[in-house]
Amino acid sequence: QDASSFSDGLAPLETGGKWGYIDKQGKVVIPPQFDYAWLFSDGLAAVKKGGKWGFIDKQGQVVIQLQYEGVLSFSDGLAGFIQGGKRGFMDKAGKIVIPSKFDNVLSFSEGLAPVKIGLQWGYIDKTGATVIQPQFDFAFPFSEDVAPVKAGYKWGYIFKTGQFAIRPKFDGAYPFHEGMAMVKIGVATGYVDKTGRYIRVL
Repeated sequence: QDASSFSDGLAPLETGGKWGYIDKQGKVVIPPQFDYAWLFSDGLAAVKKGGKWGFIDKQGQVVIQLQYEGVLSFSDGLAGFIQGGKRGFMDKAGKIVIPSKFDNVLSFSEGLAPVKIGLQWGYIDKTGATVIQPQFDFAFPFSEDVAPVKAGYKWGYIFKTGQFAIRPKFDGAYPFHEGMAMVKIGVATGYVDKTGRYIRVL
């Protein structure tokens, strides 16, 4: 009835209203039993059952109990979770390493994670220490040492010091890959390098 992409050699699929996983030969390796299932990442996959989220391994064994209101996939060895309406991070053993105290979080990447406190976004490291103070309207994870952030209705890019690599001037901005990032100016789409040089897509 539904399916998703392969990751770590397995793909989630839905049949009979339940989700399980198949391998690349199409064989069901984890029988459909979950209300929802995400892609594998770092060897674990987030699954939902009975209104709660947790994680399974590639054998289908629950390794982190289904007890959370929501979770993010593992990245950089940590996964975000929701408990009591607040967000924090756990490690692959299920140990809470950063308590749930944030209004929103995105995944760790390159050692930092975007977090929301009140109405503004900043960044923390893996100890939970704030390394870039909340000051942005929105913030994405780092990629290739820079991250897209929204400030004053425009998007730009920052370094891990919090200083701007490219001042906010775009109507949309996406993470860097192979030295280039897609950006939007009005209805036009183009690409920008880390010096801010803009190439419009014709």
